Amino acid sequence: MSRRCELTGKGPMTGNNVSHANNKTRRRFLPNLVDVTLASETLGKSYALRISASALRTVDHRGGLDAFLAKARDEDLSPRALKIKKDLAKAAQTAAAVA
Repeated sequence: MSRRCELTGKGPMTGNNVSHANNKTRRRFLPNLVDVTLASETLGKSYALRISASALRTVDHRGGLDAFLAKARDEDLSPRALKIKKDLAKAAQTAAAVA
C-alpha cells in the first residue's frame, strides 16, 4: 500500500534531521494518512479511502465527497477516486436529462 493520499496526491517528502552539532542526516516526512469511509450522496454509496488528515478536513469544509471531487483536479486523484468522480458526472448527466 503506497503512502499517498487518494484525493490530494500528497506523498512522502524528504529533508534532513539536524542535530545540535549541526550534523545532517536524510529523513522522510510521511503524510498523515487515515483510513476513512466517505459517503456519496448522489450515488448513495460509501467508499473506503486512504486519505490525509488535511484532505479529510477539506472534504468536510467543501460539503462532502461529491463537492470535493467536483472541484478536484484529475491529476491529483488516484485511479479509484477518478472512477468515483466519473460516476458522479455520469449520474449528474442522467439526472439533468430526466429533469
